[in-house]
Amino acid sequence: MAKILVIVESPAKVKTINKILGTKYKVTASMGHLIDLPKSTIGVDVDNDFAAKFIVVRDKMKTMAKLKKEAKDVEEIVIATDPDREGEAIGWNLIQHIAKDKKVSRVVFHEITKDAVKKAFLHPREFNHKLVDAQNARRVLDRIVGYQISPLLWKKVGSRLSAGRVQSVALRLVVDREEAIRIFVPQEYWQIAVDLQKKGVKDILTANLEKMDGEKVDLKAEPVTQAVVEEIKKSSFKISAINTRQVKRNAPAPFITSTLQQEAFGKLGFNTSKTMMIAQQLYEGVEIGDEEPEGLITYMRTDSVNIAAEAIEKVRALIKKDHGKEYLPEQPNKFKSKKSAQEAHEAIRPSDVYRKPEDVKQYLSDEQYRLYDLIWKRFISCQMMPAIFEQTKIEILAGRFQFGASGSILAFPGYLTTYMDNEEQDVKLDPSLYAEGDVLNLLEVKPSQHFTKPPARFSEASLVKALEEQGIGRPSTYASIIHTLVYRNYVLRDRGYFTATELGIRICNLLMEYFKKIMDIGFTAKMEEELDSIEDGTNVYAKVLGDFWGPFKEELDFAMANIQKTEMTIEKPCPDCGKPMVVKWGRRGRFISCTGFPDCKHAEAFTTGVKCPAEGCTGELVERRSHRGATFYGCSRYPDCKFIANKLPVANVAPSEAK
Repeated sequence: MAKILVIVESPAKVKTINKILGTKYKVTASMGHLIDLPKSTIGVDVDNDFAAKFIVVRDKMKTMAKLKKEAKDVEEIVIATDPDREGEAIGWNLIQHIAKDKKVSRVVFHEITKDAVKKAFLHPREFNHKLVDAQNARRVLDRIVGYQISPLLWKKVGSRLSAGRVQSVALRLVVDREEAIRIFVPQEYWQIAVDLQKKGVKDILTANLEKMDGEKVDLKAEPVTQAVVEEIKKSSFKISAINTRQVKRNAPAPFITSTLQQEAFGKLGFNTSKTMMIAQQLYEGVEIGDEEPEGLITYMRTDSVNIAAEAIEKVRALIKKDHGKEYLPEQPNKFKSKKSAQEAHEAIRPSDVYRKPEDVKQYLSDEQYRLYDLIWKRFISCQMMPAIFEQTKIEILAGRFQFGASGSILAFPGYLTTYMDNEEQDVKLDPSLYAEGDVLNLLEVKPSQHFTKPPARFSEASLVKALEEQGIGRPSTYASIIHTLVYRNYVLRDRGYFTATELGIRICNLLMEYFKKIMDIGFTAKMEEELDSIEDGTNVYAKVLGDFWGPFKEELDFAMANIQKTEMTIEKPCPDCGKPMVVKWGRRGRFISCTGFPDCKHAEAFTTGVKCPAEGCTGELVERRSHRGATFYGCSRYPDCKFIANKLPVANVAPSEAK
């Protein structure tokens, strides 16, 4: 019989860790949070130092009973939940229920490998109560905000709505961007390029007009541009200067949570939730042939770019072996984490750098392989030499006009042999073909009309980047923030890009009016720092929450007294009772409901006014939402008609009162 019970969070880790530890141990899973604040009440006593009432989650009671039974028959319990403050709090809350009379210790490991796990069990420690307090403070603060503002939204706007300390500020970013796009007025401008050729040289040199009479070019209209074009055609072209310099492009830092999410979106097309799910699988352990299952990557929730000395030693040896010493810096590359980084973990890297992606491909799903390949290559590249480009700028004079042609040649690939970054490559330009004073023949003048563009809508990657840069949330929360915005119908996600919905804009504007501090980006970032200060011991739980509660309570009371109930009525009476109909939002999008609810339960789809294109169908197309948050259109007569389209047809518009 096992003498020591080891509790981890995820059941996926159990088999892997059990094989590593042997029969002296029994490994079991808590299945995440067993202890949490109650759902039915706020669960926080704001008048008693914000004492939190943590209870066993109702649908986890069977798991708790199982753990209690297993704990009863062992001499010692080891808590091996995830190596972050959430894992610390999960473990601490758990032992209050199952291990009051047992010897209890805490172990942490950042990769699930034989060496890492065994080393961790040789160095157990006590629980870090600062980590527990920091996590509980976040949980309590989020509960206070959510459970106080959300009911207000239910009363004043509609059901199924929610607000959150971090979620609502993230919504503001999307809404602000939507407003910037809406008010944007494009400005016309023109550019002029010329194709030139040196006698005896096959290559065509394309140069752009940069200055006229020594001043920067500013062409706003076609007539002025055409006059300049005609003058250029009569000019003679001569190279006035050639400047060549070496430019180094340094290797990128190893992945942290946010950069992994951004790169996985850009290179693999994975959304944030998918990236974290697959990374979790790689971390928890994969069976590689006849070997014992091992985690392929280190812990994937981190904001630190630090790398263990042992890992650096191994990757440097691999680079020297596979690429040669000219690709290996004399000293390891070092990277600086951002100021707010917790530095609790390493960067995300392969747990064994010698386990190359192609060696494990057959044991992984396609998605697991692609993400592992991305992580492995990024880690290798971070310890390689910079790429070196020979960058050339050729200046060309033509009367009162000055043209410029820029380009580069890759002189030494460095880290680019392993990891191609997303930086745009310059046009190739060989400086050896040209010399100062060369005369160039004009082949063509190419004027082009352009218009300034509005700010781009946020993608999964750019929203994560914005959250990180603004100090909103922490790495482990980005995926859940985005999921909540989509799930609540506050934003639409179309091919990875976000548009604020009418509902999202209404909620954001209302919160901006009545909860200025909660919606202030700077305040939210400062609040994150305050919560972090509990972890480093420079602040305490009750003071951080107390400083927040006073001003928040004032805003809450004012909002409750002054917000007027608003509903979107439509010019259509309820067919059952004749009362007005209103637009509401459900999990699958908008629908129309009777204002007499619950006495009258009539509801119907929100139609677009476009006839269903299916032959012989008399229905109209209805806007729907997939479980991923994407918009599509289906027939109002479903399931009799199963027509579906990703885009709304522009023809066949039918009269509809629900527009």
